[in-house]
Amino acid sequence: MATLLGSESPWTGGKRSVRNGNIIAKIRHSQIVGRGFSRGTQLPEALLQDRDKQAKWHSIPELLQKLHESSHPNSDLSHTHSVLKELSSLLSMEAMSFVTEDRKSAQESTFPITYTFDLFGGVDLLVEILMRPTLTMQKKKPKMNDDLVNDCLSVLYNCCICTEGVTKSLAARDYFVLFLFTLMTNKKTFLQTATLIEDILGVKKAMIQLEGVANLSGLVQSFDQQQLANFCRILSVTVSEPDVGNDDKHTLLAKNAQQKQDSSLSRAEVNQVTLLNIPGFIERLCKLATRKVSEATGASNFLQELEDWYTWLDNALVLDALMQMATEETEHTSTESSNESSLATSTLRHRLPQSMKIVHEIMYKVEVHKMLAEFRLIPGLNNLFDKLIWRKYTSSNHVVHGQNENCDCSPEISFKIQFLRLLQSFSDHHENKYLLLNSQELNELSAISLKANIPEVEALVNTDRSLVCDGKKGLLTRLLTVMKKEPPDSSFRFWQARAVESFLRGVTSYADQMFLLKRGLLENMLFCIIDSGCKSKDVLQSYFDLLGELMKFNIDAFKRFNMYVSTDNKVKFQTFMTQINSSLVDSNMLVRCIILSLDRFETQTEDRKVVEVLSECCLLSYLAQVENRLSFLFRLVNIINVQTLTQENVSCLNTSLVVLMLARRRGKLPFYLKALREKEHAEKYPGCLLNNFHNLLRFWQRHYLNRDKDSTCLENSSCIPFSYWNETVSVLLGSDRTSLCAIASYIDEPFMDLDRDLLEC
Repeated sequence: MATLLGSESPWTGGKRSVRNGNIIAKIRHSQIVGRGFSRGTQLPEALLQDRDKQAKWHSIPELLQKLHESSHPNSDLSHTHSVLKELSSLLSMEAMSFVTEDRKSAQESTFPITYTFDLFGGVDLLVEILMRPTLTMQKKKPKMNDDLVNDCLSVLYNCCICTEGVTKSLAARDYFVLFLFTLMTNKKTFLQTATLIEDILGVKKAMIQLEGVANLSGLVQSFDQQQLANFCRILSVTVSEPDVGNDDKHTLLAKNAQQKQDSSLSRAEVNQVTLLNIPGFIERLCKLATRKVSEATGASNFLQELEDWYTWLDNALVLDALMQMATEETEHTSTESSNESSLATSTLRHRLPQSMKIVHEIMYKVEVHKMLAEFRLIPGLNNLFDKLIWRKYTSSNHVVHGQNENCDCSPEISFKIQFLRLLQSFSDHHENKYLLLNSQELNELSAISLKANIPEVEALVNTDRSLVCDGKKGLLTRLLTVMKKEPPDSSFRFWQARAVESFLRGVTSYADQMFLLKRGLLENMLFCIIDSGCKSKDVLQSYFDLLGELMKFNIDAFKRFNMYVSTDNKVKFQTFMTQINSSLVDSNMLVRCIILSLDRFETQTEDRKVVEVLSECCLLSYLAQVENRLSFLFRLVNIINVQTLTQENVSCLNTSLVVLMLARRRGKLPFYLKALREKEHAEKYPGCLLNNFHNLLRFWQRHYLNRDKDSTCLENSSCIPFSYWNETVSVLLGSDRTSLCAIASYIDEPFMDLDRDLLEC
């Protein structure tokens, strides 16, 4: 407990800590402090008033004593209300001083009124008064005056604002938090209750279980649209897994061990399923998100409502996948997806977004996606895009946040980022992604396929055209338009590139790529990487990943690339390669796409266009040189090990495997392994590189063989059957030292298995 009023003991006037004050301990024991004023253990009024003046308690103890005496179960609560109003006036002034001044390093003693109120049991007493109707044994529950309830909630909220200890104390009382939900049934007390719940849940260590809320379904169905918008702020907290640190620093080894220990649903997942079972819930959210803004309500309030809704839905998109968990194990990390950096949880009372966690990792979002499509969410958002969502240019100079960093985004910036994350979730690996286009754009995709003499993708054929975007442009095209207007190092660019990449991700579609190429996306990406001077590591990574998906297996894209970089004596190409080599962790997905594309093109020598591009494209020529592939392979294996593998860098392991799988197909695997051996000997670290790679592959087997989702991602992104991935790893890990395709054959006996027990830790 912090010292009271500059370390002055409230009873002796001496400079001593309250923590060590035995008189305070006796007062608490006698229930004068901590649980309210107990009749029969009251202090003499004169003594109380004398100490009040000396300690500057502002009559708080005396008022609390009156409040306690007037609030017994059979009392007339009208007097209680008058005393409470007097207390509320004192506390609200102090709360106002908090929100109007910089209190980042404030101590509890900075707010003596709030601290004294809590010290003498005021918080406990108000909780008791609010919950009193639930404690009676009478069949007819006594009804409290709405104004009294609101004033109790207001005082508690003001205490939370000024004293974090009060918020944490209330958060620890699950019974009280669940009780607060019941107060939301009354429209007169809804807003004050929702505000207090939001603040409490923001600091609560253990997530509240919505299953414990009495008649939650009826409660939510009783909300009007404005109440539902406010309720989404609470939902954002209850369906988000708590942050436990920077996700990139949580190794896959540690995550795998944790998942083995805990295979049950988390509280957040249980809450997600609970909400999905509320009839009509998703439909109402869609209507809320796409309703028109009247001039009377203004855009600012609607922006806030949309931001809260997007934050909730961003987490809710995993709901349908959770329905499968009764019969199959669902993983919570997508090791092959692009790194989705995230904003940190921010203080809820400041109305910033909850967080930008990695919540898009479950591939099959069938039920939720189906509902969102049927309720025309995407056409509604498309109609709002120019009028509201991106109605004006917003400067975004803030960095892309990692988890657990304080977010300094303005509400408009955070709202736009939430919107972009929603688009990313909606289209990622899902057939409903074509709803982001309008009918004319769908016809354009069909025409591209017809001209190329390739079949239309099944998802395009099956798209319900009554649910696609209206107007001259679809949502994806609108997004591309604003993206190209953004400064190259804008953090909006990061999320915009992620959203567009998610549209391309999965099984490669030539028509989808050409649709975007025709709109100048490749040239824009190359300008940002080569010519713009962009220094943001995260934004550059998003460019590399998007460029890889845009160019993969597409000979026209490589032709366009070569036209852009072949000027100025190939200075642009050299700059491009410098960017790639400066951070291979960030660019390795692009390197993988180039290598895979080159391998396919080399089998299409009957195609004149392919032969022409192969002979002219400097990028393909560069990767066709074995020494350059070996250089990439050596660095990819060397920059990671089992203990440092994370969701961000595990792609380096898979890219190195792609290089070796393609070599194995052509009977050149022994050549590559021998080259690695020679490299480590040249570096005077014999056995180090190959032992490290051996351990990485052992981990790969444990990590991927039981993960259908992750293995499917590997297969779709590479067009190499997962069985061949697995077979190649098994060959490389073979124990037969006479096999020229086994790593063990290239490690001298004295240096064998340097880290034999690494995976056992």
